[in-house]
Amino acid sequence: MASQPEQSPAGGYKTEIVLVIGLCCLIIGFLSGIVFSIYKSPASGGAAKVATGQPEAQAAKLTAEQTQHLLQLELEVQKNPQNIEAWTSLGHLYFDSDQADKAINAYSKSLALAPNNADVLTDLGVMYRRAGNPQQAIASFDRAIQVNAKHETARFNKGVVLLYDLKDQSGAIGAWQELISLNPMATAPNGQLVSEILKEIQDKKMN
Repeated sequence: MASQPEQSPAGGYKTEIVLVIGLCCLIIGFLSGIVFSIYKSPASGGAAKVATGQPEAQAAKLTAEQTQHLLQLELEVQKNPQNIEAWTSLGHLYFDSDQADKAINAYSKSLALAPNNADVLTDLGVMYRRAGNPQQAIASFDRAIQVNAKHETARFNKGVVLLYDLKDQSGAIGAWQELISLNPMATAPNGQLVSEILKEIQDKKMN
């Protein structure tokens, strides 16, 4: 029968065992923080990036100025439905105010007029995921990657959705391996290298 863990005179685990447990907790917490996060395209009017983006659960409320701008844009697209920039900007404001369905509609209108905008395709994917449609999210990220093979945000977000929403660990690993092959220094929102995240996931998969 396996021996019981050694205990200190006070009845607690030895210091080194406690340290190992603590380290495991940190790793689990780190990975959980990564797979629950998905990010806005850096060139789409928001401050979010692969390295410093806001998690989607932290979508900010609009300021009074942004709300006024949103109303103006809604009027603008009614008058000029061919205004690509207005549809895109409207999508961003819906994105920031967590109105996923409206953002999907606005981004789709923008893409109908200018289908090869990888940033808008990436943001559309984020909104599909937030609306509970991960398959459409993956399709949007794949379209973004077809338009711009070096679009790091699309590739990172694709891995997140594959791993967390679709439970496709192998697919997520593949997506992030492709990202690393394009940019070995690609980073996650907390500044950690994606290569380090990938190693942790692969090590966990092997155990």
